[in-house]
Amino acid sequence: MARHSNSANRFNSEPTWLRCFFTIVAALLVFVIILLPLLAVLVEAGAAGLQAYWSAVTEEDTVAAIKLTLLVALLSVPLNIIFGIATAWAITKFKFPGKNLLLTLIDLPFSVSPVVAGLVFVLLFGAQGWFGPWLQEHEIKIIFGIPGIVLATIFVTFPFVARELIPLMQQQGPDQEEAAASLGASGWQIFWRVTFPNIRWALLYGVLLCNARAMGEFGAVSVVSGHIRGLTNTMPLQVEILHNEFHTPAAFAVASLLTLLALITLGLKLWLERKHGDALARSTRSH
Repeated sequence: MARHSNSANRFNSEPTWLRCFFTIVAALLVFVIILLPLLAVLVEAGAAGLQAYWSAVTEEDTVAAIKLTLLVALLSVPLNIIFGIATAWAITKFKFPGKNLLLTLIDLPFSVSPVVAGLVFVLLFGAQGWFGPWLQEHEIKIIFGIPGIVLATIFVTFPFVARELIPLMQQQGPDQEEAAASLGASGWQIFWRVTFPNIRWALLYGVLLCNARAMGEFGAVSVVSGHIRGLTNTMPLQVEILHNEFHTPAAFAVASLLTLLALITLGLKLWLERKHGDALARSTRSH
């Protein structure tokens, strides 16, 4: 406490001009890097008028891209919820060989470029890949299809749920679960009545981040999708195609939908932090 107080006193003793300088620099960076591009997207999206905007977002290929984006999120996020809970449970409740390695591998998608991740899936499941001939023989299509997009999305979004749960569950410890087990509770009863109530807000926080990344992922999906119009283009890929074909108002219109989804996610994130800030702060501090 004394150390924290001394640090605060040293900060407050800094010259006023220096504090104002850093505040202005930070505000300018936020405006130029975050707010200005956001405003540009929204302004350009509506520059051609409401009718042009509506025509752009209801165009056949764009509607297909929106549906595919929602479908990929609907498939990948629940799977990552299951994987994330299972991984966090295993790491925080059990001791086993390779535990530290597993912790390291969870962060691998943060370290590897999404484009590289997409290329790895092409190497594994592409026509000339390791499993390509077997997949072709059994008429199973992964690359340039929805399964490949879902796999790539799961890979890049895998850490979000697990990384929100692991610090919180480590801090809580296994005492409550052990007490419930000693009273004869089954595994499902322990999870639903003891573990889940303690992690539900951190889980929801991780799900929000996972969903936002799933809808906005570009690099890995671009490699495995094949850019097939109306079939394998997600919303970010549709924005790229429209921009490359010089349909700028339509590209900004679709981009504004992604921006709206990001703002909704941010709003829910802020609501969670205000309503359940203590639990989320404990999780964030432990990262």
